[in-house]
Amino acid sequence: MKQTLAWTEYCKSLAPAIVETCAKVSVSSGPVALVKALGAALPEWKFRHALSRGGWYRLGGILDHQGERVSDNLESWVENALDERDGDFAALCDDFIDKKLYATRLVGQTHYLVASAGDSTDGFLQLEIEDLQEMRVHQLFANEPSTLEELVDPRGGADQPVPVGLPFYTFRRIQHIGAFLGRMLAQKPEPAPIHRMIDDWSKSSASNTSAYFNHWVIATREHLDRYHQPVFRAQPIATLAGEAPEFAAASGTTGLKLNEALSHFDRESGYPMAWYFHMLTSKAVPYWVAQAVVEDSLGGFAYLPQRDVDVVRHWLHQPYAL
Repeated sequence: MKQTLAWTEYCKSLAPAIVETCAKVSVSSGPVALVKALGAALPEWKFRHALSRGGWYRLGGILDHQGERVSDNLESWVENALDERDGDFAALCDDFIDKKLYATRLVGQTHYLVASAGDSTDGFLQLEIEDLQEMRVHQLFANEPSTLEELVDPRGGADQPVPVGLPFYTFRRIQHIGAFLGRMLAQKPEPAPIHRMIDDWSKSSASNTSAYFNHWVIATREHLDRYHQPVFRAQPIATLAGEAPEFAAASGTTGLKLNEALSHFDRESGYPMAWYFHMLTSKAVPYWVAQAVVEDSLGGFAYLPQRDVDVVRHWLHQPYAL
């Protein structure tokens, strides 16, 4: 636990240099320039770009019809305006229906960067940097909203988003993944699926060929439940470009043909046992394959190393999915 806390504090100490780097690097120069700048700011760490995930947005602020900023936080502005009217939503709409106010969104993607921090499977730093652009979206109150959601984030609006400024980088978080997973176990000693995946990687042929973070990042979340106890979530995301390879074997396939399908999947993915880890996560490989692999091994057709057969057999006895 002491080591977990030490990593947590150490990661916090790296944040100021990362924030400064994000402010200096232009998004138009791309992730390569970002990695280079981080290397200069934190020479003790060799970060590399692992994955980008986009297609999301969060609520922004409010602009008037001349583009002047009314508020940086749309939700807070609405809450305060409602409080001033004793929660009367209709009065709020009546007061602002004739004022041309526009909501903004921060549209972006998350860049995951990783760096080795030890020999263990989960011994790596994961840095998340967001690439954001503020966009002016719908005109507030023009759609005659009847709920708060319809006011702040209506669906299917006709307004075309208009960029407010240039895209920019912003620091989200940096964490030692092993320390995060350790905190999960401290809060709930029963291993979660992500712990079992890490353990399976360590025991399989994959660990002898490549580091886990060369092929996976882990999306983490932490919040407090209604009893103010921490709740942790961790979801592995494959860093493969595009979709997982196609698994070319029909249900019931065994022996040589199954071996060929597994080998092809692994070659396309870049490491042994990729088929197994995608069976757990992306579901690109169906579950029947695990049973067939073990039955082939018991029948004397040993195309997998024993350590990999043991991993699959253990999963059959205690299955899990992510």
